[in-house]
Amino acid sequence: MIQRLSAILLAGVLTLGFALPAAAYTQEQQQELQIGQQEYAQLQQQGKIVTQSPYYAILNPIAKRIAAVADPKYFTPFHFILVQDSQPNAFAVPGGNVYVTTSMMTFARNQEELANVLCHETSHDIHHDVMNLQPKMQTIGIIGGILSALTHNSGLAQLAINVGATAEAGQFSRQVESAADHTGAYTCAAAGYDPWGAVWLFKRFLASGNSGTFEALSDHPRDDHRISDLETLYRSDPATFGRFSSNEATAHRL
Repeated sequence: MIQRLSAILLAGVLTLGFALPAAAYTQEQQQELQIGQQEYAQLQQQGKIVTQSPYYAILNPIAKRIAAVADPKYFTPFHFILVQDSQPNAFAVPGGNVYVTTSMMTFARNQEELANVLCHETSHDIHHDVMNLQPKMQTIGIIGGILSALTHNSGLAQLAINVGATAEAGQFSRQVESAADHTGAYTCAAAGYDPWGAVWLFKRFLASGNSGTFEALSDHPRDDHRISDLETLYRSDPATFGRFSSNEATAHRL
């Protein structure tokens, strides 16, 4: 899937989701695709898109398993794209594109951690987080602020969007991040990846002093709170999560 996508990206034309006539999509779906096109175009203009990298050999198999679970929940297939940035991060944009920074590929220690990042990000699109807030917005600039919040206010996101998050975006982001953690856990479980990978990742952010790097906005849920919430979720639903281990020694190295 990534190889086919790369050919489209290299041509400089993002046609994802437009194989069907425009009439086949709702107005909201068309708008999501348009936002995705605009975001890709800005990232491409900044030279951030990575079209060829050995990291794809690591990313693609994990992404394929997650897409098999996430795609039926969204109106267009997900595509996972590497972008160049010095911060370990990932962000989803309306229209099905999930961007993963090259730094995240080295920060994640195992398949489970990387998988949980991807599961979390697909949840933002599945929930239509940006579009759900749109009725409250007056300008496309404020929508850009929400997008900035959802991309965790990274330097890359600021460069690509060039709009700061608003106070309303901050309040919204607190809610959607928690919801994305929840849905992401179930997506990973269904894909066969240990949801405890999210807990391991957050703990390493805390231990490394980089807590908040992945969720840079101060009004996002704190990593320690998110860890506690996830641990409570896993133990409250043993039918789904009981088969997975909290022991990081069981993880599969990248």
